Amino acid sequence: MRMHGLFQAFREQLDKPEYHELSFEDRVGIMVDREWTERETRRLTRRLQQAKLREQACIEDINYRPRGLDRNLLQRLATCRWVEAKQNVIITGPTGVGKTFIACSLVHKACRMGHTGLYRRVPRLLHELLMARADGSLTKVLAKLAKTNVLVIDDWGLSVLADQERRDLLEVLEDRVGEQSTIVASQVPVKDWHAVIGEPTVADALLDRIVHNAHRLALTGESMRKKNSRLTEEKDSDS
Repeated sequence: MRMHGLFQAFREQLDKPEYHELSFEDRVGIMVDREWTERETRRLTRRLQQAKLREQACIEDINYRPRGLDRNLLQRLATCRWVEAKQNVIITGPTGVGKTFIACSLVHKACRMGHTGLYRRVPRLLHELLMARADGSLTKVLAKLAKTNVLVIDDWGLSVLADQERRDLLEVLEDRVGEQSTIVASQVPVKDWHAVIGEPTVADALLDRIVHNAHRLALTGESMRKKNSRLTEEKDSDS
């Protein structure tokens, strides 16, 4: 029956005399609680493995000060009500300020609350769709993306999209609008997204499916990687 947690709790009760003083109901309750906890832990581990997050980030580890983060908004996002409401999140800012970390931390929290997630950079996502079209598995790949509760699309706008790439992204987002939540992380401000999408009509359609119900986090400041590197160098020089 694969009740490993219940079995371990039962063995502990046999081995430790202090459990013998408890009532039958209390001992059964402890075993059931242990089984439930272990099952939840396994489910969370499986959701996080399937999410393939680029960074192992937790919402509790976010540093608010250097980047102009809206603490109140981020704390509201941490409740995951936006996931339940099928809303989106847009994270913009210069390279290295922590967009990916925040995106991954939001997915991590969603997974902890029972939702599924998936992280993809735009180049990787577009390549997967291209390969799926070539081998006939496109419908299956699109269905998997459509069922994911929180999809991260990172590095949005690094280059101007080709025609098929625009249409592929539109297909992905069309399946998700009003059904699932999407996080888009980009160095490019939203006002400039038309230029990197390329074709005005498709750009309007893409933005309509992302922007109209999205919470926005606009990060500022210098690269966290550069800052951490400089602090490391200063520490090494002092030693």
